[in-house]
Amino acid sequence: MAGDDITKATGDWKGLRMTVRSTIWNRQAQTEGLPSASALIIKALKELPRDRKKQENIKHSGNFTFDEVVSNARQMWHQSLARELSETIREVLGTAQSVACNVDGRRPHDIIDDISNGAVECPTS
Repeated sequence: MAGDDITKATGDWKGLRMTVRSTIWNRQAQTEGLPSASALIIKALKELPRDRKKQENIKHSGNFTFDEVVSNARQMWHQSLARELSETIREVLGTAQSVACNVDGRRPHDIIDDISNGAVECPTS
């Protein structure tokens, strides 16, 4: 029964590693999938699902927009320890750098530097 709930909660994230939160209240179990920043980025790249046991060391060379970074940061904000959304945006951009993909055709670290300098405006909420 719990296994079926977990497969329902993680059905959209096939082939990606994610955390599952199980809450039990009055003998009723609720499961909720909590995707990580890397899972959100790989899903934004629109890559095909893969079998992690058969395929290893995959290069994620893709490109996605800054608006997708902001929407991913809004999803991750409640899990993050950041006080402001701009800090969470920087966390997501750092993860994008480790995944080795580009944001609007630029390296993610360049955008992090622009946010720190004030050249790029980040939404407040």
